[in-house]
Amino acid sequence: MTEHTPDGHHIVVDGRRWRATDPSIPEAFRQELVDELMAARRAVKSDEDDARRRVHDAKTALGERGEPWWEEPTDAAFEERAAAAIRALVRKRSESSICPSDVARAIGGGSWRSRMDDVRRVAAELAGRDEIVVTQKGQTVRIEEARGPVRISRGPSL
Repeated sequence: MTEHTPDGHHIVVDGRRWRATDPSIPEAFRQELVDELMAARRAVKSDEDDARRRVHDAKTALGERGEPWWEEPTDAAFEERAAAAIRALVRKRSESSICPSDVARAIGGGSWRSRMDDVRRVAAELAGRDEIVVTQKGQTVRIEEARGPVRISRGPSL
């Protein structure tokens, strides 16, 4: 069993404190992000090109890096965590796609619905850099113009 600090914000391993994973992440998304983190750590050992960025994205999405998850996030901190979560989840689901609501649920806590517009805005920025591709009914779309459900998959530059 992992020891936590009394406030629950950190875990203690061999006397060292490490930031704990955000406990508001639903278990299914937490597990996907942990799986991506473990795959990224294996990629670091194999000296793959983007391995350290993958580790950073997964740890940021889990709340283990960036602004502390127990504090009210600034807009910039939310955008950084949303971008990291999008990249980590599309890597994990490389054979399929994700929904913007997956990202909002993973990092938005109980108020995830109110963060959907923010997640879509971050996705538009990532799509503009070809890190992701946004589709609707199988066709590539601009997320800022799409109405209704869209899917997000890995782009050519990710």
